[in-house]
Parts: sequence; C-alpha cells; structure tokens
Amino acid sequence: MSLTDLDMRAGAGADLILRRATVLDPVARIDAQHDVVIRDGEIAELAAPGDAVAEGHEEIDAEGLHAFPAFFDPHVHLRAPGQEHKEDIETGSRSAAAGGYCGVLAMANTEPPVSTPADIEALRTSARAAASVRIGFLATVTRAMQGEELTEMASLREAGAVGFSDDGLPIRSARVLRRALQYQRLCGGAIALHEEDPELSGAGVMHEGPVSALLGLEGIPSISESTMIARDAALAGYEGGRIHVQHLSAAESVEVVRAAKAVGVQVSCEASPHHLCLTDEEVRSLDPQRFKMNPPLRSESDRQALIDGLRDGTIECVATDHAPHAPEEKEVPFEAAAMGVTGLETAFAALHTELVIPGVLGLGLLVERMAGGAEPFGIERPSLAPGSEANIALCDLGAEWIVGEDGYESRSSNSWCAERPLTGRVLMTLAGGQVAYRLRSFSLGVAA
Repeated sequence: MSLTDLDMRAGAGADLILRRATVLDPVARIDAQHDVVIRDGEIAELAAPGDAVAEGHEEIDAEGLHAFPAFFDPHVHLRAPGQEHKEDIETGSRSAAAGGYCGVLAMANTEPPVSTPADIEALRTSARAAASVRIGFLATVTRAMQGEELTEMASLREAGAVGFSDDGLPIRSARVLRRALQYQRLCGGAIALHEEDPELSGAGVMHEGPVSALLGLEGIPSISESTMIARDAALAGYEGGRIHVQHLSAAESVEVVRAAKAVGVQVSCEASPHHLCLTDEEVRSLDPQRFKMNPPLRSESDRQALIDGLRDGTIECVATDHAPHAPEEKEVPFEAAAMGVTGLETAFAALHTELVIPGVLGLGLLVERMAGGAEPFGIERPSLAPGSEANIALCDLGAEWIVGEDGYESRSSNSWCAERPLTGRVLMTLAGGQVAYRLRSFSLGVAA
C-alpha cells in the first residue's frame, strides 16, 4: 500500500528549496548536505549545496538544519467520532504535523467504535476535508469491542480499513482471536493488539513493584502483558496470521517477541516515547496528567530492555499512543484519573534529548524507527529519495524549548512532557507534498 492511499485534505503541491540542509535518510542511504528541491509536492532533486536553480520556488535557508523522512505513527487516538471535545481529525492531524509526522493510524475505540464499513467511509470523508497529514483508519476486531462477535473484516477492508484493533481492550478469548486470524489471512490487514490479561491487571493503576507498594496503589504486573503476547504469538504462528503488538512496556514482553520472531511468527511491535524515557519513579509525584497510562511506566530494567529492543530491531518502530483527555478526566486523584497521555508534538524531541544526545541511540537509528510504523501495516515508509512524495521533517537539533510554553496544536494538554526542557525541534513539516506545519517563530526565506 502506498502512503498516497491514506487520506488527507487536497491542496497544491509545494514548490520550494531547502538550501544546504543536512539530509539524513538511513533506509535510502542518504547522509549529506544538499539543496532539497521540491517541485509540485515531489522531491525532484537532491542537488549539491547552493547549486539548485530556484525557478520561482520559495527558498528556505536550511543550513545547520536536518531534513529527515517525515515520521509515521501507527497508534494515535483522534477521538472522532463521539469525543471531539478532546481531539478531532483537524486538531489531531495538526498536532501530528507539529511533531514532524506525515502520517498516522487512528484507533477505533471511539464512541461509537469504528465497526462498520459506513464508519470507515465517514471517517475517510472527514479526513479528506480536514486532515493536515495522511490518516489511515483501523476498524475494531470485534463488534462494538465486546470481544465476542467478529466484525465484517472483508467488507471493512474493502471500505478502506488499514487494519484491525480493539485497542484499549485486550481480546480475552483465544477462540475469537484465532477466528480473526483465520479471516485476516483472506482479507489482509494486520491485527494490532492491546496485550493485557485483565485477570492479572485487576484494578491496578500503576506498575506493580516497590513504588506501588510504597504509595499504597494497586499495581499492574508486567506478566499481565507478556503472558498475553505469548498466547497471541502462538496463535498467530499456528494460523499463519500477522499481529502487531502495541505499546510494549516490559522486559519479559521484549523477550517473548524476540523468541516468536526467531521461530518465524509474523509479529511486529512498537514502543512509546514515555516508556523509553521514564520509569515508575515518576509516579511518586502522583501526577496523573503526565504519568498515568496503560500500560503503566515500569522499572528501569524494563526501560533498558525496550531501548535494547529498539536498537536491535526486535521493536520496529516508535508509536506515541497519543491519547488526549479532557481536564476533568485528569484533574482528579491518581486512582480515579483516566489512563493516557499525548505525545505527537514531543516524540522526536524527547527521544533526541533523552537517548540521542547522551549517546544511548544513534540519530540515524531514531530517524529510522520514527518512520518505521508504516511497514507493519503494509504501507511504504516515507523516503527522501528523488521521485518520492515530499514527506519531510525539517529539524533544528540544537533548539532548546519548554514543552507547552507556547501551547499545543492538540486540543488536549495532558502531555507527559509538559513543562520539560527539550533539545531539538521540528521547524517545518511537509506531508503529502504539502506544507503541513511551520513553527511560528521559524524565519522563512523569501520567494525567489
């Protein structure tokens, strides 16, 4: 599937030149300074620095800046339909563009859940009217996310569903998941799984460990996640199906995925920036706005296992699990607060600050994983190779900023990075060949 098969609003393709940008595309093996020539929304040429002929193009002085393939997030919550007071297609896609993303996949746990072809068609129509970046929509695996009866998966695929997920809830029944994998073999589309055993998670609100014991909060053990992954990987292997494991959080989970891949199971997985940067020590603050999510922040050994998995390719991609909430859902005691945090606008900057600058991960590896979320769903990844659609994140790696001091593009402000100082910022994003975002303070060149 091409990126162009996903939906966004129509617009004129950009004509501009990024002068003397440092171009880094690890997959296309591009790592040099170039004039990036974009013509009618397509990367026409990577010229020698200063050599590109303007021909009426807008010129942007990008010397000292980095141009990356724009990022792709396979796991966001746009809250449409039914919860547009938290987020909608317009604000969510604007938030994505501000974070350097050219595409996202929207989860189906809306109100009502996305379970029919008509639901998919309505969302696609809305995206074509309002989306700043390309959006693919997932449909639920089971009707109304009840975990009992499968949706009409073939009809949903025909309507344009990119994949299937009951995200927010696990598929409790092995029989139901097995049946879904059988149908998936016929209609295609990955099944993205929220992996959690409710019998083990219970009423837990944070990671089970010394911090939960100290705070007197009920914990969620890591085996709640890893044992479900093991079950579902076994089913996928048996049926020859394809699964995508969402938001890994535990060391045991990384090992289960690694072992499944070693025996040929078609399994991919993602990790979220907050799990790669934070631990359950943050919960000592009892701040649900920033630190309450599911799966929860876990221990330092879990965090290190996720980083190792990202480094060695066990974890293919970064996904934000962008989960906007209204203030009244978060400004309550920790136990009563809603699970979830936003992250589209800060993902690259946070990971660059916490992992690249200290030398934990290489810049090229981070860029590769930030764009890698397209591939588990059979979508081509963004590229800076000439002839490609212009999907570019232009970044200043030295820019220092405080998250939230200028507000958010998202309708919600429950960012796990709120008030944190970060280094590295997206200044401009091209998505679908169009200029989707420009930082207000970014000084643009003048048209030639």
